[in-house]
Amino acid sequence: MAGILNKIGTTLEMIKWEHSIFALPFALTAMLLAANGLPGWRKVAWIVVAMVAARSAAMAFNRWADADLDAENPRTRTRAIPRGLLSRNFVLGFTIVAVAVFLAAAAELNRLTLELAPVALVVLLGYSYLKRVTRWSHLGLGLALGLAPAAAWIAVRGSLDPRILVLTAAVTLWAGGFDVLYACQDYEHDRSAGLHSLPQASGPTAAFWTARIMHLAMLGLLVWFGKLFSFGVAGWLGVVAVALLLAYEHSIVSPRDLRRMNAAFFTMNGVIAMVFLGFVTADLWMRR
Repeated sequence: MAGILNKIGTTLEMIKWEHSIFALPFALTAMLLAANGLPGWRKVAWIVVAMVAARSAAMAFNRWADADLDAENPRTRTRAIPRGLLSRNFVLGFTIVAVAVFLAAAAELNRLTLELAPVALVVLLGYSYLKRVTRWSHLGLGLALGLAPAAAWIAVRGSLDPRILVLTAAVTLWAGGFDVLYACQDYEHDRSAGLHSLPQASGPTAAFWTARIMHLAMLGLLVWFGKLFSFGVAGWLGVVAVALLLAYEHSIVSPRDLRRMNAAFFTMNGVIAMVFLGFVTADLWMRR
């Protein structure tokens, strides 16, 4: 039992489960808007369980699918599977359990969430193979995170409002953009391994400009989203805060200096998601 618990701990560390914070705040934002406040705690709990389980399944499957590639990449060869800390079978088993938890959570929410859960899994698990076939794999990752707001809305309402798809598109471009930046670290490896990415196809400088355009488009979508949901002062301050944080994120990395990429990728994006949730929550509270 101790050995299994240690392996689970290693797996959680490998998939950086704490980074569920990337998409979770946007899901909670949609949840609050759908309920016009806070739904019952049971609903909140199952949405959180579904989100964490879905991301855990996607990340574990990605590490399983990419184990051989990770072993060849100097940046990733210290991950748990290449180092022999975990077997591929154990990680695959963890993935299956996480998928089962996700499906159970979807079933507890409502019928439509359960019916659409397999579609979400195709996106979440299929992303791992996109970089083998297209330079636009970054948008696959973006969509995997972008589904979160729409899924949370459906979890609350039992139906889909087209307005929430604007936030799905915004999150897709936001996540896709920072994945473009992150992929610049693997520019040389991807070229030698025959993998596809925007940095590999067009070079880091062009990739940085593409990420900037994607993030500007994301801000435009947030403005549209704010109009659709009649944001008040706090909501609009949230959009401004996201814009300032994105500008800072882009200021600390460049095609010639990727040393602060982890700070830009992990820290700042978590802050962006939480800040937006905070301001939208305040906006809803001030309307009461």
